[in-house]
Amino acid sequence: MSGHGHGHGGGGHGHGSGGCEAEHEPAERGLEYGLYQRIDTEKLQCLNESRDGDGKLVFKPWDQRTDRERFVESDADEELLFNIPFTGSVKLKGIIISGEDDETHPAEIRLQNIPHMSFDDVGREPDQAFRLNRDPLAQLEYPTKIARFTNVNHLSIHVSKNFGTETTRVYYIGLRGEFSEAYRHEVTICNYEATANPADHKVESFIPQTNFIS
Repeated sequence: MSGHGHGHGGGGHGHGSGGCEAEHEPAERGLEYGLYQRIDTEKLQCLNESRDGDGKLVFKPWDQRTDRERFVESDADEELLFNIPFTGSVKLKGIIISGEDDETHPAEIRLQNIPHMSFDDVGREPDQAFRLNRDPLAQLEYPTKIARFTNVNHLSIHVSKNFGTETTRVYYIGLRGEFSEAYRHEVTICNYEATANPADHKVESFIPQTNFIS
């Protein structure tokens, strides 16, 4: 089914003027959209993708956001559901989603700060929803309600509709925000060492005063 869409790959090249604008943007913009590097790609899921694994390809570096070689296309209908686990904690500030300049472009997305969503879960109230404009050059950012996305370990993006055709195509999803490493393992090690220290020092006076049950 996905084969019919590949002939449209050159459709985006007519918009060459946008490339000049991108070249003059400050380098900080690309750094801000670096959260794709913090995605646990092996565990990322895209439900209803026409070809297995294509959903992972749309999380690209900023300077590749208008690349037309890598994309994901929906299969049975126009919906796509991305389950995105991060390798730490994310404060999500904004999102860009880009497709073809036609009816296959996503028209609405719904964000959830929950793991492992399925299409059975999409009826629940989203943490935030956006109606999208067509954005083949990946220039439009949709700001999130940061209070709802301050400590995100897993983000679900439901593409619920497009602009009126059977399948949806996505070229780029950009996530802007801040990232914090997870320190859980280091805390565990410290606690273990703290409890082990008294035994290491062999303080004799502790022994008669301690009621061990063995």
